[in-house]
Amino acid sequence: MPDALHFTGNDEADALIASDPLALLVGFVLDQQVPVPVAFAGPLKLKERLGGLDAAGIAHTDPERLQEVFREKPAIHRFPGNMAKRVQELASVIAEEYDGDASRVWSDAADTADLKRRIEALPGFGEMKVKALASVLARRMGIELAAPLVPDHPMLGDVDSPQALAEYQAAKRAYKASLRAAR
Repeated sequence: MPDALHFTGNDEADALIASDPLALLVGFVLDQQVPVPVAFAGPLKLKERLGGLDAAGIAHTDPERLQEVFREKPAIHRFPGNMAKRVQELASVIAEEYDGDASRVWSDAADTADLKRRIEALPGFGEMKVKALASVLARRMGIELAAPLVPDHPMLGDVDSPQALAEYQAAKRAYKASLRAAR
């Protein structure tokens, strides 16, 4: 694993998502309708507020308490209720199906098809997030099984520095603007 994934601009948050597979998956769950740095800073905020980042612990936290944790200022996400629920669902899957070890989602995969199936089965992971996570696993973490899932165009897995993050975000904004203009 790399020392950091340069997704947030915060050294501690970047180190956490690089070193803790659950934090990485939580960041991907939160990567919805917020900028990448906000989404991937969420796992550190969650860890600080809960006193740790443990799948079983999150899964068994009272749902109302977890929503309060997400709503605490500054909020972890712009949709704290929905994201607290989704993160709790993710934590339950990791706790129950992977014995609390999020890395087993990819380390125990038999082949690329199995890896894709495992990622797709995670709460909050659709086709785009499967590709985005695969790009990080393949390009930043050396998980070769993920490489066939990565599209040719630039993905989050191509981000290897703060400058690359800025370029990735600018390209993503331009792409979305072109889609809106085409409507």
